[in-house]
Amino acid sequence: MTTEQIQNFQGKYPKQIWSLFFSEMWERFCFYGMRGMLVFFMISQLKFQEEQANLQYGATQAFVYAFTFIGGLFADKILGFRKSLFWGGLLMIVGSLILATDPHRFFFLGIAFTVVGTGFFKPNISSMVGQLYKPNDPRADAGFSLFYAGINLGALLGGYFCIAIGKGEMFSNLIPEGLRWNVAFGLAAVVMVISLINFVFTQKSLGQIGLQPGHPDAEVKSAPIMKWKEYGVYALSLVFVPLIMTMVSVPEYTDYFMWIVGPATLLYLFYEMTKVTAAERKKLWAALVFIIFSIIFWGIYEQSGGSMSIFAAKNLNKDLLGLDPNGVNNSGGAFFVLLAAVPIGLLWIWLNKRKLEPNTLIKFGLGFIFLALGFYTLYTTKFFANEGGITSLRFFTVALFVITLGELCLSPIGLSIMTKLSTKNLQGMMMGMWFLASAYGQYVAGIIGAHMATAKEGSSNLDALLAYAEGYKQLAIYALVAGIILIIISPLVKKLMQEVR
Repeated sequence: MTTEQIQNFQGKYPKQIWSLFFSEMWERFCFYGMRGMLVFFMISQLKFQEEQANLQYGATQAFVYAFTFIGGLFADKILGFRKSLFWGGLLMIVGSLILATDPHRFFFLGIAFTVVGTGFFKPNISSMVGQLYKPNDPRADAGFSLFYAGINLGALLGGYFCIAIGKGEMFSNLIPEGLRWNVAFGLAAVVMVISLINFVFTQKSLGQIGLQPGHPDAEVKSAPIMKWKEYGVYALSLVFVPLIMTMVSVPEYTDYFMWIVGPATLLYLFYEMTKVTAAERKKLWAALVFIIFSIIFWGIYEQSGGSMSIFAAKNLNKDLLGLDPNGVNNSGGAFFVLLAAVPIGLLWIWLNKRKLEPNTLIKFGLGFIFLALGFYTLYTTKFFANEGGITSLRFFTVALFVITLGELCLSPIGLSIMTKLSTKNLQGMMMGMWFLASAYGQYVAGIIGAHMATAKEGSSNLDALLAYAEGYKQLAIYALVAGIILIIISPLVKKLMQEVR
């Protein structure tokens, strides 16, 4: 099939999106399962202090998303989306198996393989989803919302099962205490294998989408890629593993990296912008506005993996069906995405048919306002706390629901808008920049979480809860201000976007 034939599908969704949905679902099980274990494992097993654990978490997640830029760049120029995805999946399997062997001794080595693997996998499967649609197809937002539901189904399962197995909350009678963390990390490897097997069969229906540059059937014709370049990418990515391992294990190195990679990436983008038409350049400037605001969003939102993980472990009861608070924190947002993603996606289609659909900028602004409401709800949990500093998991879960509404207004729409505003030969790189913005958000989130942990050292559990609550109130204010600014500048950015909506 040609790309045009694929894009001329009937109905709401192209059939290929379901296969990509399942590959992404199992990969996200692997990723979010490991993400949800990081801070708790570092504190309970590696005996890190809370401040250090937050900084390590921020560094690890920052490198995960920063490497998506490199993965997207190599996909555009040398490997193509398909080979990049498969190579990344193999590296993630290796990383998970290393952690399953001995997570205490090989923690940072396993994490380094996972970081590099995710960089090759994550941006490229999202780019392939974008190519299932013609430019400005109004069904694209609904498609990305459905794809986002797949992401979150994996996050729901991995986020709850992995941490619950590691803590001994699940299957404790079947798994010896000394092997619980090994099994938890090993489960991530098993589901990643399923993801890759599914993708092997998916390729048959993708036609020209994701083929390596220079392939005889590729949509954009170019000279074949020399094999030494392809093998060079594989070798170079393995060289990155010990480098990432060192930089992740020492958060100070992350500071240097983040101060260098952001400006360097912008300079490279500006260089690429000199090669495009004036109209295309305006669209890339608009994409940059979305990217900058997404850094602010993720810096606030990603407290879920850092400070909120500690908050869940120390300050929440089990008044929600007896569920483990850490499991709820890791998977609650994903559950609410599954509940609301498809209805919201269909809502955009319904509004579009009636010419009432808000533009992408307004959706982003709404995302920040919901984020502000959610973190203010987290602040109010202090009013339900007892003298021991324990508050309601049920009310905490309400906050997760509101925050998730904000996520649904921004994240799936962000994936979609990057594909709409990018030129064809820069789609992988721009998707990588979108995830690089997430890297900076994760980095900022770690610093914020570390500051909250510092404020509560030597305090009682109640004092700790109050310190976190005040921090969440400040984040709510920042989110509200950002949302208002974004809505105010929307007419200017809308002009840069031209026909894109």
